Amino acid sequence: MVLEVYLDLCSQPCRSVYMFAKHNEIPFDFKKVSLFQGKELRQRARVHEFLSWQHTALRLHGSKIFWLRVLIPKVLGEEVPQDKMEAALEDLNSSLKLVEEKFLQDRPFIAGDHISLADLVAVVEIMQPIGSGLDVFESRPRLSAWQQRVRVAVGTELFDEAHREILASREMVKTMDASKLQIYKPKILKLFL
Repeated sequence: MVLEVYLDLCSQPCRSVYMFAKHNEIPFDFKKVSLFQGKELRQRARVHEFLSWQHTALRLHGSKIFWLRVLIPKVLGEEVPQDKMEAALEDLNSSLKLVEEKFLQDRPFIAGDHISLADLVAVVEIMQPIGSGLDVFESRPRLSAWQQRVRVAVGTELFDEAHREILASREMVKTMDASKLQIYKPKILKLFL
């Protein structure tokens, strides 16, 4: 059975998967797709606008919270200083506010009435701090309702499957040998503290 790979070669991550498979001589049947970008120019522009913004804001801030709450305490053997955590939470809250007020506004999804790639990218980034035990949906009813719409649109089983490991990460970290993580300590201190 040949692997079927559905890619949009206008997408950087899709191109990397394509090159990886070709370079490693992995047999696959290439299926060209358009990545949920909407039919109208305005919808496509909205998706591109979100994707251009998210990797320097939402991804950065959500991932930082995950590191500060889950991984760094394991490596250092102590909690992160309160001022560092508060600053990171402030950055994350600013990004989440932009998602709600600029990107979602009063629409069901980021690009309009239908789910798009922007929604998929946004939801996985927002689930990252959830994996650290921080419920970012608790005081954000609009964001919470959007997350539920995305979950239903992609299928609750698929959504839950995709997030199973990140949601279990706090438990997984407990079983990690901190001594083997000490190699990362200088980099962590430089980047985060």
